[in-house]
Amino acid sequence: MKSTGNLYFRELDADATRQYIDATQAFSAFEEAREEAAQVRGSMYWHKSTGAATEYLARTSASGSEKSLGPRSPETERIYAAFQERKKSAQDRLDGLKVTLQRQQRMNKALRVGRVAPVIVRLLNRMADSHLGEHFRVVGTHALYAYEAAAGVRFDDGALATRDIDLLWDVRKRVAFATALKRIDSSMLGVLRKVDPSFRLRDSQKYTAVNKDGFEIDIIRREQTADDPHPIRLSDDEDDFWVAQAPRAQQLLDAAPFSTVIVASNGEMARMTTLAPMSFVRFKRWMGSLPGRESLKRRRDDLQASAVEALVQEHLPQLQD
Repeated sequence: MKSTGNLYFRELDADATRQYIDATQAFSAFEEAREEAAQVRGSMYWHKSTGAATEYLARTSASGSEKSLGPRSPETERIYAAFQERKKSAQDRLDGLKVTLQRQQRMNKALRVGRVAPVIVRLLNRMADSHLGEHFRVVGTHALYAYEAAAGVRFDDGALATRDIDLLWDVRKRVAFATALKRIDSSMLGVLRKVDPSFRLRDSQKYTAVNKDGFEIDIIRREQTADDPHPIRLSDDEDDFWVAQAPRAQQLLDAAPFSTVIVASNGEMARMTTLAPMSFVRFKRWMGSLPGRESLKRRRDDLQASAVEALVQEHLPQLQD
């Protein structure tokens, strides 16, 4: 680490900075390849019904649904050949980038590029794979990991002390979210358990899941407005999250998004989407001004707001608003 004379953070050394740049470039290429491969999931095959005079081209999706693309003809043969070529090309590229990513992750660990808890990185990747990530924003303390990664610094440990992560769910997209869950035949708690089977909902807080290590994941939403359902459970599964209303969460949804690649202590990477840093600052200033808020939490709110504001001024001036 290199000191900057700043009370809130220190710069990464040159080797770690170069490695982060190389690793995030590889991860971004991997994301593109993963999306390309997702577009050609499923298969195509020629099908001939009993007694039929001709074959038909059928396309099956990853979920098992099937669609006929028409009888065999020069046009459907071209469609079939193009699909097979695209599918093989996408898979070859994805396989190659997975190898590259593994190498970059080993270098990340060796040079101590990241320090995010691996469970968070794996959760974000699981949500991305399941197309659930677009329905959530990381808010609260864990957003600082995105800001420090983008700036190439490390915040003081005191600003990051937490054993939970807050995921803000966009209730306005609840229909699309339900469709995404049905596509993977899972509840939201089931998604978490794919990452760590020990996650369970707390009996006293059905919006909080906790694992065997005491790490908690809270799922929150904006306060009820217009036609929002309330209360709301994230799936039909009886053992799933009931989402908690959070004051001023609408402001967090309305804030410009901020997205960057974060790195875990074991070198693994994921994309975190949160809110623009100055929106975070304003929200934390408000939190710290609440008269009924615990003194320790108010002090941490003020510390985080000051740290992120200083970071923007020194390293991310383009994000000032």
